[in-house]
Amino acid sequence: MREIVFDTETTGTDPERGDRIVEIGCVELIDLVPTGATFHRYINPERDVPAEVVRVHGLTGEFLSDKPVFGASEVVEELLAFIGDAPLVAHNAEFDRRFLNAELGRLGLSLIPKERCVDTLLIARKKYPGAPASLDALCRRLNIDLTARDKHGALLDSQLLAAVYLELKGGRERRLDFLDPAEATQTPHQATQGVLEATSSQPRSERPKPLELLSTIEEIQAHRAFVATLGKEPVWNKFLTGSGQQTI
Repeated sequence: MREIVFDTETTGTDPERGDRIVEIGCVELIDLVPTGATFHRYINPERDVPAEVVRVHGLTGEFLSDKPVFGASEVVEELLAFIGDAPLVAHNAEFDRRFLNAELGRLGLSLIPKERCVDTLLIARKKYPGAPASLDALCRRLNIDLTARDKHGALLDSQLLAAVYLELKGGRERRLDFLDPAEATQTPHQATQGVLEATSSQPRSERPKPLELLSTIEEIQAHRAFVATLGKEPVWNKFLTGSGQQTI
């Protein structure tokens, strides 16, 4: 499944009062894993950037003055081509969606519907009720490195959010997707139980030729001598004795 994690930096908090996007960053995910494909542009907002906002993202009007406007082909056309029709993942997604739609609306282009967006802020609040749910707080909770985040930045924040999103969706604990697609609606418990039952029902045949020991005689003798000092018979000998295998 292809998804796009994205973030915007802006001149303020309200696009209806003239605030504009000054930076946009996107990260492509396939099955929750970043592919390495990204989209990143600084954008001339065609207006001033208040000092209090500069303190957040560091993007001054002077720095942005020679950057392309949103309607330039290298911004809007390449952005729309990059995101395609994929779901859009953002932290406090409605904020970014409103700004993106304000820019698209000025150009008479189709707007992004709310149902296309995945809001990681809502996911985090549901998963960790009552706990701080900012991007910084989630990165600290999930042990995601924040050392590069001196200020807000659309591409860096998208990369951090991609890592957060993976963890919110199960992260490294996600089960291997080796089941039949028809089983995709099962709960993890049902799926695991089904695999166990299927595995246990398969008869196990004896190896046609036992595996050869890789240990030398000297290593086996040294190991036996060490085990003898422990005062108890090794538990594995209870399983190996009588099965035709050599005890150690």
